[in-house]
Amino acid sequence: MPPEQARTARVEARIAPEALAIVKRAAEMRGRSVSDFVVAAAQEAAARTIEENANHSPPRRRPARLRRRRSRSAAADARPAPGSRGVSGTHQGVMVR
Repeated sequence: MPPEQARTARVEARIAPEALAIVKRAAEMRGRSVSDFVVAAAQEAAARTIEENANHSPPRRRPARLRRRRSRSAAADARPAPGSRGVSGTHQGVMVR
């Protein structure tokens, strides 16, 4: 077993009272504090997730400048063309569709 490392980082989480009661009960059954139980469970889940996804590369994010350019061009595509009345407009009081 690796030597005990200093625990200086902090994690906070909101939890429903019913869920906390379950975690407390499980921690007591294992003879651990709630903090130790939660940290161990989180580490196990993280290791399992990493192992299961070892062959998958994370999704690539587009650079921010390209995301902005794309969002501006999408907004431009959504605007009606100059001089058009869109899907429905009026022409001399008559509805055109």
